[in-house]
Amino acid sequence: MSRKPPASPSADHRMRGFEPAFGLMKDAVRTAGESRGFAVARLLTHWAEVAGEDMARKTRPVKIGYGKGGMGATLTLLVKATEAPMVQMALPVLKERVNSVYGYAAISHIHLTQTAATGFAEGQAEFTPAPKAAKVPDPATQAKAQAVAEGVADPSLRSALEQLAQNILTRPRS
Repeated sequence: MSRKPPASPSADHRMRGFEPAFGLMKDAVRTAGESRGFAVARLLTHWAEVAGEDMARKTRPVKIGYGKGGMGATLTLLVKATEAPMVQMALPVLKERVNSVYGYAAISHIHLTQTAATGFAEGQAEFTPAPKAAKVPDPATQAKAQAVAEGVADPSLRSALEQLAQNILTRPRS
């Protein structure tokens, strides 16, 4: 008896393996974007590439509103009040870059909405934690760790073993 060759796996079966993280959220991002008028989600997800790094630090797209006439939507951007004059001067270039994503002149106006200098989210303050102080290793512990890794010829492996020994010797006992 001859055996039949195995059938090739279906597309559904192949997708059960590793899937990029954005693939899991793609539908949710599209739905949320379309509710705000963003027919092209790339405008939201790749704003730094579309607007440029400098402009992306100053602005954030909020929504796209379509007028009664049909053509010519209005893109609303959130911008810090201190940056608004500079962004206003760069609007023609920004409009060209945004329209290049759509492939036609979808955006006819860009509206700036100014916000506080602390950030884009309501009531959110900037917070930068203090840097952690470097721990000075105990000389006795360091000597024990060097003694553990003493017979290893490879310097990088010896260094890694010494670091591991120090971590184990200084670990708090519970």
